[in-house]
Amino acid sequence: MNSINRRSALLAGLAAAGAGALAACGGSGSAPTLVSPDSKVVATTERKRKGTGKVRDVTLTAAPATLDLGAKVTAKSWAYGGRTPGKEIRLSAGETLAAELSNQLPDRTTTSVHWHGIALRADMDGVPPATQDAVRAGRTFTYRFLADTPGTYFFHPHVGVQLDRGLHAPLIVEDPREPLSYDDEWVVVLDDWIDGVTGTPDQVLAELSHGMGGMGEMNGMDMSGGATGKGGEAASGSMRFMLMGARSSLLGGDAGDVAYPYHLVNGRVPADPDVYSGKPGTRVRLRFINAGGDTAYRVALGGHKLTITHTDGFPVAHQRVDALLVGMGERYDVLVTLADGVFPLVARAEGKNAGGMALVRTGSGAAPKPTVRPKELDGMIMSSTGLKAADDVRLDTKKTDRVHRIELTGGMAKYDWGINGRRYDMKRPTAHPLLVEQGERVRLDFVNKTDMWHPMHLHGHTYQLGTGGPRKDTTIVLPGRTVSVYFDADNPGQWMLHCHNAYHGEAGMMALLAYRA
Repeated sequence: MNSINRRSALLAGLAAAGAGALAACGGSGSAPTLVSPDSKVVATTERKRKGTGKVRDVTLTAAPATLDLGAKVTAKSWAYGGRTPGKEIRLSAGETLAAELSNQLPDRTTTSVHWHGIALRADMDGVPPATQDAVRAGRTFTYRFLADTPGTYFFHPHVGVQLDRGLHAPLIVEDPREPLSYDDEWVVVLDDWIDGVTGTPDQVLAELSHGMGGMGEMNGMDMSGGATGKGGEAASGSMRFMLMGARSSLLGGDAGDVAYPYHLVNGRVPADPDVYSGKPGTRVRLRFINAGGDTAYRVALGGHKLTITHTDGFPVAHQRVDALLVGMGERYDVLVTLADGVFPLVARAEGKNAGGMALVRTGSGAAPKPTVRPKELDGMIMSSTGLKAADDVRLDTKKTDRVHRIELTGGMAKYDWGINGRRYDMKRPTAHPLLVEQGERVRLDFVNKTDMWHPMHLHGHTYQLGTGGPRKDTTIVLPGRTVSVYFDADNPGQWMLHCHNAYHGEAGMMALLAYRA
């Protein structure tokens, strides 16, 4: 079976709350007419974007690969160009990216490329079946779009749980009028790794999909998804992949579902890390990308403070911190002035008693042990809720035209993750859309009714947390909490709204946000 046919995507949850909210269907019961990805208004919106006329041509080949993760650890997986992360794509704001995807995956597997965080034309978003047909094995598809907003982004498939293989890479859109002053850059990709080591992501999903109902007494689990034990260990018995006892106060309880054997920084295990070499006093911009499937990372650079400048591509009021909490799909840019010596850049898998590491080397000295835990990890830890949007990107004050209540539902007992109590039927991809209209100011109220945290990602737009928080496209919603975000409906099409835990999304925690034609 093709992985596209296994995909439980585009979960549609229709809810309307507050003034101006519309029902998905009219009183007659007929379905609303939606803006299709190939409609004229999509092309018109693209033409209005300010471009330079320059085109950047790239070829991406998705194919099986034996990956060297360091320390004699190899994994048979899928990757772009035989490496993970894939080769970075870098262009300047206003340029057009023309990326030809060649699908060389085995077993007639379909795939796609989603350009995570980019507000691009709807027909290039890479989400089968909403925006395109999946790219069949042996075929090619060219994604062509204008990237007009600077920032730190990345790309990955939007088919099945292919995200949790090696198929991801950074996408950096540079600002031609960069306001920050720094000497160098280092892109840092964080990833949790299982493929080709203890199993495959499809095997993980198959096990998780059975849920934990009826297993509570046997395995000492509470049905909220946590466990009575400690330490974050793989379950015993017939369960090979489910994680037991992963708990984090920062994440409001249960930290994750999957027991990963490795956590990688730029594709390397801690015992044989990636190394950034520079000189003392160098001012470096670090671009952090969490490409993981099920893990939030607490990130710190030993012996240094970090100054946060951006999240999800958009500038924030600068904040000096010891550590960052980065959920799946989130990105953070920080500035740091390097001291003299050898320093660990540590990404602790939050609540999982594991982690990844890279090194910064500016002088002599022995490398720290892979298990090092710098004190900064326990200092001032920042997540997006503590940040403010920079003045020039804060949304103007405006009346809210439409409100959608987005209840996050389901749990580990049945692994029935959903939105507003719905799990999607792939045969009805546009059923129950969350409707918006061009020009509206929209508020989404994420109401987490579950016992787990969820990084909620909106395609094609950047929302603002509250009335003055940061501009983001992915934000952590803790269990039992409500997070309200605002965005302007200025990019017509059909767009996914989903949990960026690869397994929660695939199980059904997705919705289709669609523009009324």
